[in-house]
Amino acid sequence: MTESTENAPKTATHDNEPQEKLRQFMNSGWGDIERADVPLSEVGPWAAKRRDALSRVFPGERLVIPAGTYKVRSNDTDYVFRPHTDYVWLVGDQTSDAVLVLEPNGTSGHDSVLYFRPRADRAEGEEFWRDRMYGELWAGRRPSLTETAKEFGIETRHVDQLAGALKSDVPTRVRRGEESSISSLLIGLGTEAERDAELAFTLSELRLVKDAFELEQLRDACAITHRGFSDVLSEMDKVRKYGERWIEGTFWRRARAEGNDVGYTSIAAAGPHATTLHWIENDGPVNNGTLMLLDMGVENRNLYTADITRTFPVSGEFTPRQRDLYQLVLDAQNAGIAALRPCVPFRSGHNAAIEVLVRGLEQMELLPVSADEALDPSSGIYQRYTLHGVSHMLGLDVHDCAAARNEKYNKGNVEAGYVLTVEPGLYFQAEDLTVPEDLRGIGIRIEDDILITPEGTENLSAAMPRDVEALQNWMAS
Repeated sequence: MTESTENAPKTATHDNEPQEKLRQFMNSGWGDIERADVPLSEVGPWAAKRRDALSRVFPGERLVIPAGTYKVRSNDTDYVFRPHTDYVWLVGDQTSDAVLVLEPNGTSGHDSVLYFRPRADRAEGEEFWRDRMYGELWAGRRPSLTETAKEFGIETRHVDQLAGALKSDVPTRVRRGEESSISSLLIGLGTEAERDAELAFTLSELRLVKDAFELEQLRDACAITHRGFSDVLSEMDKVRKYGERWIEGTFWRRARAEGNDVGYTSIAAAGPHATTLHWIENDGPVNNGTLMLLDMGVENRNLYTADITRTFPVSGEFTPRQRDLYQLVLDAQNAGIAALRPCVPFRSGHNAAIEVLVRGLEQMELLPVSADEALDPSSGIYQRYTLHGVSHMLGLDVHDCAAARNEKYNKGNVEAGYVLTVEPGLYFQAEDLTVPEDLRGIGIRIEDDILITPEGTENLSAAMPRDVEALQNWMAS
């Protein structure tokens, strides 16, 4: 007997329809694969504390946080799944098609229930051997309800029970953006855009201060990233031969070997490509005499990412002019880091770094006006050569906590436990006639990941050389 259309396995048009004898044979003769000794994960207790913090903000309301589902890359092939960041923060799990529901219990806050699609029973149905999206023989092993409950310390139920759980008349907020797989279940719940937006910015703001588990993950991501950069420098002969693609591929190998993936598409920009802020084509040559700007970060196994930039002389040594520009950017970065400490405005690092950059450009006679005039809020013409802000938050996302309100983030003050980048840069476009010809096509950025501590700051990526001599020695080694 075949399955209903609704529950039929997801197959492709070129798949053959199996015969009944094959169906019967495939549903028998399998050993038990349930994992009986699943330990509680390290993240489990931390995730429980985070759910408690969220619960206290919305008493008496149901909160729905989906992990999301697969996204189509081309026809019937999907991108590698990566769950929504807020879901990961609240659960720790990385399984697709899962939904966390915090149901108000009327007494102590909320009961947390994780609904997801577990591994299919091999004795019933065809999903495990025919379904290209969820089938174990096609897409790999999915955990059981019991395994996930043990691993993350949370009650689990089959996602088929979610519709019934959402029917009761309870005020409901949904973390939008990854809810498409369950959108039909949300009809009639009375969710309002403003209420859902409040859940989104609350989650981002709760994530601004990193707990001890998160800081450990970020240090891990920075350490792997350091090794990835060293891998690239150890293969400079191939980099010069094969160009930017070799840089990207070499770094990605380390990211996959030790982490989950890269945290964002790597920027491997040599020569004039370094003046494009988010250069991700990575298809150009890497020639001696030019600079290569590498903005790359590893996402570790728990999905926390580093975001680090170094600018190297391809030949191994800076020319005098390149060295002067590099030192100016480094001085600006040091000033930006020094300006940060608890309770100062978030933009303190940006303002300090820009002040150094602009006055340095004036001293090098690279500004068409005085530094004071360029820095005047009514002008800002220096931005022709340094287009971007100096800092953003970092964590599970490379641009973390992006839904937070301005008054808590960009226009707020930093707090102990924040992790943010400090990344000033100078970019002289190849066709820019306002700068000397020998500087056109040069892009320099230096970026590190900075933890705000009670005393000041800690550079999580400090092990990666930044000074001119140390950088050149790193290349030589």
